[in-house]
Amino acid sequence: MAINNVNNGLPKAPVDNNKVNGQQQPQQNKTAAQQAAASTAQATNVPRQDSVSLTQSAQQLNQVQKKSAEAPVNQEKVDKLKKAIQSGEYKVDPQSLAKKIARLESEIFGFKS
Repeated sequence: MAINNVNNGLPKAPVDNNKVNGQQQPQQNKTAAQQAAASTAQATNVPRQDSVSLTQSAQQLNQVQKKSAEAPVNQEKVDKLKKAIQSGEYKVDPQSLAKKIARLESEIFGFKS
Protein backbone atom coordinates (compact mmCIF):
# COMPACT_ATOMS: atom_id res chain seq x y z
CA MET A 1 0.00 0.00 0.00
CA ALA A 2 1.49 3.31 -1.05
CA ILE A 3 0.98 6.56 0.83
CA ASN A 4 0.93 9.57 -1.45
CA ASN A 5 1.13 13.27 -0.73
CA VAL A 6 2.82 13.04 2.65
CA ASN A 7 3.41 16.57 4.01
CA ASN A 8 1.48 17.89 1.00
CA GLY A 9 4.62 17.78 -1.12
CA LEU A 10 6.58 20.12 1.20
CA PRO A 11 10.14 19.24 2.15
CA LYS A 12 10.62 17.33 5.39
CA ALA A 13 11.53 19.58 8.30
CA PRO A 14 14.73 18.60 10.16
CA VAL A 15 14.33 17.15 13.63
CA ASP A 16 15.81 19.18 16.47
CA ASN A 17 17.32 16.51 18.75
CA ASN A 18 17.76 18.93 21.65
CA LYS A 19 14.09 19.77 21.56
CA VAL A 20 13.11 16.10 21.35
CA ASN A 21 15.42 15.14 24.26
CA GLY A 22 14.02 17.99 26.34
CA GLN A 23 10.49 16.74 25.79
CA GLN A 24 11.32 13.12 26.54
CA GLN A 25 12.96 13.69 29.91
CA PRO A 26 9.91 15.18 31.64
CA GLN A 27 7.85 12.32 30.26
CA GLN A 28 10.42 9.83 31.54
CA ASN A 29 10.45 11.52 34.95
CA LYS A 30 6.67 11.56 34.96
CA THR A 31 6.58 7.89 34.01
CA ALA A 32 9.07 7.06 36.78
CA ALA A 33 6.97 9.02 39.28
CA GLN A 34 3.84 7.23 38.12
CA GLN A 35 5.59 3.88 38.45
CA ALA A 36 6.78 4.73 41.96
CA ALA A 37 3.27 5.81 42.95
CA ALA A 38 1.80 2.63 41.48
CA SER A 39 4.28 0.40 43.30
CA THR A 40 3.58 2.24 46.58
CA ALA A 41 -0.16 1.80 46.03
CA GLN A 42 0.33 -1.89 45.34
CA ALA A 43 2.42 -2.31 48.48
CA THR A 44 -0.23 -0.64 50.65
CA ASN A 45 -3.19 -2.49 49.13
CA VAL A 46 -4.31 -5.55 51.01
CA PRO A 47 -4.53 -8.54 48.68
CA ARG A 48 -8.08 -9.47 47.82
CA GLN A 49 -9.25 -12.68 49.40
CA ASP A 50 -11.69 -15.07 47.79
CA SER A 51 -14.73 -16.22 49.68
CA VAL A 52 -17.32 -18.94 49.31
CA SER A 53 -20.86 -19.06 50.64
CA LEU A 54 -23.05 -22.13 50.72
CA THR A 55 -26.78 -22.21 50.27
CA GLN A 56 -28.93 -23.38 53.15
CA SER A 57 -29.54 -26.72 51.39
CA ALA A 58 -25.80 -27.26 50.95
CA GLN A 59 -25.22 -26.47 54.63
CA GLN A 60 -27.90 -28.98 55.65
CA LEU A 61 -26.40 -31.63 53.38
CA ASN A 62 -22.99 -30.96 54.91
CA GLN A 63 -24.42 -31.47 58.41
CA VAL A 64 -26.09 -34.73 57.37
CA GLN A 65 -22.82 -35.98 55.88
CA LYS A 66 -20.94 -35.14 59.08
CA LYS A 67 -23.54 -36.93 61.22
CA SER A 68 -23.47 -40.01 58.99
CA ALA A 69 -19.67 -40.13 59.16
CA GLU A 70 -19.84 -40.07 62.96
CA ALA A 71 -22.56 -42.73 63.20
CA PRO A 72 -21.51 -46.17 64.42
CA VAL A 73 -21.49 -48.94 61.79
CA ASN A 74 -22.44 -52.55 62.48
CA GLN A 75 -19.86 -54.09 60.16
CA GLU A 76 -21.16 -57.61 60.73
CA LYS A 77 -24.63 -56.63 59.48
CA VAL A 78 -23.11 -54.78 56.50
CA ASP A 79 -21.11 -57.87 55.53
CA LYS A 80 -24.22 -60.08 55.79
CA LEU A 81 -26.21 -57.74 53.55
CA LYS A 82 -23.38 -57.59 51.02
CA LYS A 83 -23.25 -61.39 50.79
CA ALA A 84 -27.05 -61.63 50.47
CA ILE A 85 -27.09 -59.05 47.66
CA GLN A 86 -24.20 -60.70 45.81
CA SER A 87 -25.78 -64.13 46.03
CA GLY A 88 -29.23 -62.82 44.97
CA GLU A 89 -30.89 -63.85 48.26
CA TYR A 90 -31.69 -60.27 49.32
CA LYS A 91 -35.23 -59.30 48.37
CA VAL A 92 -36.59 -55.75 48.47
CA ASP A 93 -40.20 -55.04 49.49
CA PRO A 94 -41.11 -52.11 47.18
CA GLN A 95 -44.01 -50.83 49.33
CA SER A 96 -41.95 -50.83 52.50
CA LEU A 97 -39.09 -49.09 50.69
CA ALA A 98 -41.44 -46.40 49.29
CA LYS A 99 -42.88 -45.69 52.76
CA LYS A 100 -39.40 -45.37 54.25
CA ILE A 101 -38.25 -43.02 51.48
CA ALA A 102 -41.35 -40.86 51.97
CA ARG A 103 -40.77 -40.76 55.74
CA LEU A 104 -37.10 -39.81 55.26
CA GLU A 105 -37.98 -37.01 52.82
CA SER A 106 -40.58 -35.63 55.19
CA GLU A 107 -37.99 -35.60 58.00
CA ILE A 108 -35.36 -33.93 55.84
CA PHE A 109 -37.56 -31.33 54.16
CA GLY A 110 -40.07 -30.85 56.98
CA PHE A 111 -43.13 -32.17 55.14
CA LYS A 112 -45.94 -33.75 57.08
CA SER A 113 -47.25 -37.01 55.69
